[in-house]
Amino acid sequence: MCKTRVLSAPGAGVPFEKTTIERRELRPDDVLIEIKFSGICHSDINSVNGEWGGGMFPMVPGHEIAGIVREVGSDVTKFRVGDRVGVGCFVDSCGECEYCLKGEEQYCTKGAVQTYNSLDYDGNPTYGGYSQKIVVTERFVVRIPDNLELDVASPLLCAGITTYSPLKHWNVGPGKKVAILGVGGLGHLAIQYAHALGAEVTVLSRTIDKKSEALSLGADHYFATSDSETFTALAGRFDLILNTVSSNLDVDAYLSLLRVDGTLVNVGAPGRPDQYNVFSLLLGRRSIAGSLVGGIRETQEMLDFSAEHGIAPKIEVISADQVTEAYERVLRSDVRYRFVMDVSTL
Repeated sequence: MCKTRVLSAPGAGVPFEKTTIERRELRPDDVLIEIKFSGICHSDINSVNGEWGGGMFPMVPGHEIAGIVREVGSDVTKFRVGDRVGVGCFVDSCGECEYCLKGEEQYCTKGAVQTYNSLDYDGNPTYGGYSQKIVVTERFVVRIPDNLELDVASPLLCAGITTYSPLKHWNVGPGKKVAILGVGGLGHLAIQYAHALGAEVTVLSRTIDKKSEALSLGADHYFATSDSETFTALAGRFDLILNTVSSNLDVDAYLSLLRVDGTLVNVGAPGRPDQYNVFSLLLGRRSIAGSLVGGIRETQEMLDFSAEHGIAPKIEVISADQVTEAYERVLRSDVRYRFVMDVSTL
């Protein structure tokens, strides 16, 4: 067993405490990673506060993990000691179902094992990246390119792949008109990916406040959705709308912005069900869809693509003692745009 310091939530809504846990002994296909940085995702806050139900406490959150390989099992072939690596939202899957065989482990029919707040296939709880060390099977470890700093790479393991995957799945590229809804932790990355893929990119945000920043990230156009004229001016314009916000929308209004066969893809998860009129779909053969991160192969592709095109999240690095404050600031939308914890401060 390997002891490691962690930041742990003893119960739902209970303040964090610094403590220690034991990681499993290395199996032949395992990699021991010294974690350098762990990104803070909004889902960490939902989980720690017990908002999604089924929380397993004590809980060690964190699924945006960047670090250095410190030990490898006897059968490991992909990694060596000293490699720069990352771990995202999942740490295991059955490896045998049709989705795992396609490289889409996130849709594993047995149920992918989440990096934290989950049970592995032996029935043991998983603990995430607010930790100095983690042990993961090599299948679920990805390589971080040398020209991506570890702190910057960290949020890409969730926010990056969450936005990259649907853009690739819906074949975004030259000749496609794409709208990104929201300029936040997800949206500011989606703008960069859609631009790098060659699409004409329009940003839709509630106010005009973030226009200059969105344009600097690669957006071609920017419209404020608080202006009712926006929906008239953009009617029937887009092949794809990627919704990165977690608030409920006037779905019919956004569907009206799609061309025939256009799709509204949701990667944000609002707290209440959305409502829409089915005629908004019928009259344009439009679709509403959702997307859940990506598989390991696509996550590696996303990291390589990010390095090649200079795509990076805007981050604020914090210490372990600032995590509670960071959670409060995320809920106030007071961050541009992702917090990353320096794990050496644990």
